[in-house]
Amino acid sequence: MLLTRSRTAIVLAALLFSTGGAVIKGSELSAWWISVGRSAIAAAVILAILPESRRLGSPRVWLAGVAYAATLVTFAFATKLTTAAAAIWLQATGPLYMLVLAPPLLGERVRPRDVALGLVLLAAMVALFLDARHGATTTLAPRPLLGNVLGAVSGLTFALTVLALRHRAQDGQASSLPVVVAGNLLACAATLPPALASSADGASPSAADVAVVLYLGCVQVGLAYRLLDWGIRRVPAFEASALLLVEPATNPLWAWLATGESPSWLAAIGGVVIITATFVHAALAVRRVSVSPDTT
Repeated sequence: MLLTRSRTAIVLAALLFSTGGAVIKGSELSAWWISVGRSAIAAAVILAILPESRRLGSPRVWLAGVAYAATLVTFAFATKLTTAAAAIWLQATGPLYMLVLAPPLLGERVRPRDVALGLVLLAAMVALFLDARHGATTTLAPRPLLGNVLGAVSGLTFALTVLALRHRAQDGQASSLPVVVAGNLLACAATLPPALASSADGASPSAADVAVVLYLGCVQVGLAYRLLDWGIRRVPAFEASALLLVEPATNPLWAWLATGESPSWLAAIGGVVIITATFVHAALAVRRVSVSPDTT
């Protein structure tokens, strides 16, 4: 029963994460103000409800936080400029960058299945960029090519975040929560000056604007990380990573329901390929470990 609840908590966390694209896409707030409000509130909420997140004294936490902050900001801008589907699917190509960065930075060996995953993700990324290059712009996706570039950058910075977290784990620091808080604080600090500059007319935020940042900070990030932190303690790593694929799978659905935005067939194929390849790669990795002889 406890394991079932833990799985449910992870799925709920992934569903909450997945709503970010629809809310950002549907809001009239600029990406600057969304980044400021969401990150400020999320940091406050996580610090308040998760004591483990308050361990912010290590320089490595803040170094990892820089990569996570860049992920938050570039994803917000990507979602505003291209389709919500393309933004989340390009962020999900993080393993492609891990293929290149993990060996020199962490000394991890690249296996044939890793190369195969990288090639598949690269092909899917090309499909998404071809779609943005030749597709029509819309009011919801005014600059799809630039948005896709930022989505790809978000995938890179997310990969750097994962690398930093793995490095912390090698040092016995397994929790990612301090990095999440540091990243949100840095994202807020970095985006506040341009947000203020972009609102020189001094217009007051509307009730809808306040509701958007409160939802993103308290629910889409804060509550989601609370659920993830509780659930992931009891669920095996592969199962947890598979359940978290609910986020890139459902993000476009919420965007379609909220705004009517839908990806093209070429982009949809790219997204399905990314999600499927990532799942299969993780499954093969677990199978290889489970059938390996015990060498202890």
